[in-house]
Amino acid sequence: MEITLKFEQPLNSSLQVGDTVWYTSTSQAGGYDSANSNSVLRLGTVEEISSQYRAHEIKVSNYILNYSPALTDVFYMFSKNNSVNLANLKGYYAKAKFENNSSEKIELFAVSSEVLESSK
Repeated sequence: MEITLKFEQPLNSSLQVGDTVWYTSTSQAGGYDSANSNSVLRLGTVEEISSQYRAHEIKVSNYILNYSPALTDVFYMFSKNNSVNLANLKGYYAKAKFENNSSEKIELFAVSSEVLESSK
């Protein structure tokens, strides 16, 4: 089965097909929306993403049976597939280019990297 989530705000740029969508209900606490981290539920897997002017949609498959699209006050989040999106870069070389397009003087405080030998 498939469900479509619609958002008025732009989607996170790192969201991609294959990510897992999670949700939890929110409530007002101290003037802020608060979510209960003990009630986070898996909604499903992202199958399609479409963004047009003020219309951002995510199609999710394998959603749970008790989810209702009419739910209000819901916070959605997503997680990456660990077997595909690993944090380390692998390869034989890396190239980095830093550019300053500002007309004012600017200082680069630090640059760091992590190197992982991928093969021998």
